[in-house]
Amino acid sequence: MGTTNGLAESFAQAAHVVTGSSKRSMRMLTQAFDEMDVDQASDMYGKGEVIEAFQTKLAKLLGKEAAVFFPSGTMAQQIALRIWCDRKGIRKAAYHPLCHLEIHEEKGLHELHGIEPVLLGDADRLITLQDVQEMGNVGCLLLELPQREIGGQLPPYEELEAISAWCRKNGIPLHLDGARLFEIVPYYGRSEADICRLFDSVYVSFYKGLGGIAGAVLAGDAELAAEAKVWKRRHGGDLISLYPYIVSSDHYLDLRRPRMSRYYEGAKDLARRLNGVAGLRTVPETPVSNMFHLHAELPAQQAAVLFEQAARETGVALVGYVKEKTASSCASELSIGDRYEDVPPEKLEQALSLLDRLFREAGCEASESN
Repeated sequence: MGTTNGLAESFAQAAHVVTGSSKRSMRMLTQAFDEMDVDQASDMYGKGEVIEAFQTKLAKLLGKEAAVFFPSGTMAQQIALRIWCDRKGIRKAAYHPLCHLEIHEEKGLHELHGIEPVLLGDADRLITLQDVQEMGNVGCLLLELPQREIGGQLPPYEELEAISAWCRKNGIPLHLDGARLFEIVPYYGRSEADICRLFDSVYVSFYKGLGGIAGAVLAGDAELAAEAKVWKRRHGGDLISLYPYIVSSDHYLDLRRPRMSRYYEGAKDLARRLNGVAGLRTVPETPVSNMFHLHAELPAQQAAVLFEQAARETGVALVGYVKEKTASSCASELSIGDRYEDVPPEKLEQALSLLDRLFREAGCEASESN
């Protein structure tokens, strides 16, 4: 015991896990296919009833003219930004310094498409209207809702409306990284289509809060969808068949989209409890979706030992990893799904009480807000 590998192992072996909806196993696919007509024809190279019906369903849900299914969001978003930059004739795309395209894609947007990033604002806060007004001439602007790398924070809806109006007035295409779009609907109290009306194009994921296997949709006007299909072929995204991803995406969309309000309430409940534990705090303090970050005021290695001990002694795992933030602090990400409601309340309380004792013994104190 005492390594980050040990923490991951204790997470995998715990009787109760507070995050996510299920383990990523082959059962995810078999459950999705339980009620399918196994004789239904598969899609082939982007055509066929199974893919076309799902694309139509998502276009309607998101309030857009058309939608295109992709095997990955990385592919979908790079293509969206390429199309907008081509239309504007400007090879610059503006987005947050911690945008997925900037920190997780090996500079794919630049290397594959020759598009230069324009980083807006500071890494530790959301993009503001003032940032947008000062960004200069760009081919498009990307906003991520929620902003994952800073705890899933969200701007006020009025700020979104103001940014959208400014972009339209100034002819700047506005793209939504809505990987977790379904998860923010309860906080904003508006439908997916209402939120997406502020944007010219939108990408959504089917494996994050929904818990599907993989896959994404890019939605926008009919012309964008037609261009996206061409770029999808160029990127090698037109596999002979994508139906395992489509069927699972459809299944888990229908299953878990109606549960997002429950997940959101669970996130707020857990965050409140965690903020009462010495040495721990959540970002945001009160979550605005089912996802938030948990910060620990101990070095990563030391915190991993304590989280692992609590998981092994109580059978309740909070996190499977910690990431160093400074020499004396670390953080992890929690995303609430079906499994949180399955944790016995008394076991959760036992785990949190043990963590509070362990962190106090390590020299941590309760935060002033507790």
